Amino acid sequence: MIRLVLVDDQELMRVGFRMVLGAQDDMEIVGEAGDGRAAVALAERLRPDIVLMDVRMPVLDGVEATKLITEAGTARVLVMTTFDLDEYALSALRNGASGFLLKDTPPDHLVSALRAVASGDAVVSPSVTKRLLDRFLGSSGGTLRDASVLDVLTEREREVLVLIAHGLSNTEIAGKLFLSEATVKTHVGRILSKLELRDRVQAVVLAYETGLVRPGDI
Repeated sequence: MIRLVLVDDQELMRVGFRMVLGAQDDMEIVGEAGDGRAAVALAERLRPDIVLMDVRMPVLDGVEATKLITEAGTARVLVMTTFDLDEYALSALRNGASGFLLKDTPPDHLVSALRAVASGDAVVSPSVTKRLLDRFLGSSGGTLRDASVLDVLTEREREVLVLIAHGLSNTEIAGKLFLSEATVKTHVGRILSKLELRDRVQAVVLAYETGLVRPGDI
């Protein structure tokens, strides 16, 4: 059973999520909150599997709430946003979110995304992350992280990281590099471990922030 906390300052949105997700045989709504501070407290008390988090809320926004929840390890966070180029979404990814979806995501896609996050996957589309980073990097005038953080990677691991940032699955990476899928999974695990990253989403963000992959490459 996937235990969920719903966080949105609009009660109507929470009602909609509750109707869809509460009808799933493998999901249980264990709590709801209308602001980030209440979300952090609920996550600490209830230890849900996933917090479905709005980003623009009173008292404490979803970005800071995501950071506090993921740093404490109390739950994984899936961010919901109204706009696909919302700068808050990028901040949430950088602060530990397992991905983000638009609020108009079809119900079946939302259910699938939550199941993916519960199993340890990330659900944000790298192409959407790319658009966010294109805008963010463009406004900042360059890279955001020193590329030397990648020095711990082998040449093959750097190749795999580039392909992850381009949105390729493990199967696709295996075909492109003429490796077995098991070998690719091993490389991905080592990349995340060496760079102290939570998941593929953070790997995509880091690849852009260090300039390993640049806007316009895809």
